[in-house]
Amino acid sequence: MRHPTLLAVSHGTSDTEGARAIADLVSAVAAALPEVEVRSAFVDVQQPDAADLLPTIDGPVVIVPLLLSRGFHVHHDLHGMAAKKADAVVSAALGPDPRLASVLADHLAASVATARRPVVLAVAGSRDPASLEDAEAMAALLADRIAAPVELAYLAARQPDLPAALAAHPDAVVSTYLLARGYFFDLTVRQASGAPLTPPLLDGVTVPQPLIDLVVERYEDAAALLLAGAGRP
Repeated sequence: MRHPTLLAVSHGTSDTEGARAIADLVSAVAAALPEVEVRSAFVDVQQPDAADLLPTIDGPVVIVPLLLSRGFHVHHDLHGMAAKKADAVVSAALGPDPRLASVLADHLAASVATARRPVVLAVAGSRDPASLEDAEAMAALLADRIAAPVELAYLAARQPDLPAALAAHPDAVVSTYLLARGYFFDLTVRQASGAPLTPPLLDGVTVPQPLIDLVVERYEDAAALLLAGAGRP
């Protein structure tokens, strides 16, 4: 049986640099999996739309959400479209995961201005209860990695928001827990009001190896279940 197609699905962005960074990640994953057909699609803003593309792909498909937590797009959009194709499954979202914490920690370490300062982890935010669990778990993983407390701030849907978190910790550095540049990164910059700020996980310069490894692992775990006939993970 042939390897399932990997369909990497991200939110989509109108930010040229952010779109290019995500495309670079998909290309790096394809290079790491030369025996696998790797396609990309989106749930918003960009084309092709994942719901339109999936039915056109012959054979088994593993949908890998290039999303950092569980939420509406994973539970509703991606699982909804996979349910319409008998040989399609959705892998786990990218986060929370220690490899993401390692990339966040590297970004913090790269900035001299962040040394010995409190850290506020800025996450996109969602009303989905599972996303709250994921955000809290990610903050704990980063705190373990840098051996320092990490406070959470939400860019949408939940409190505290970033201005409130920075008001409580005025000397903090903002650790940006976003995949790439786009609407939420621009919002982070505005709400940070000049506080030190790390780039997104994909900084547009290099594709971190831990991110490539993470996407590959998400694909391989879901593909193993699919090929074993174990059903959707």
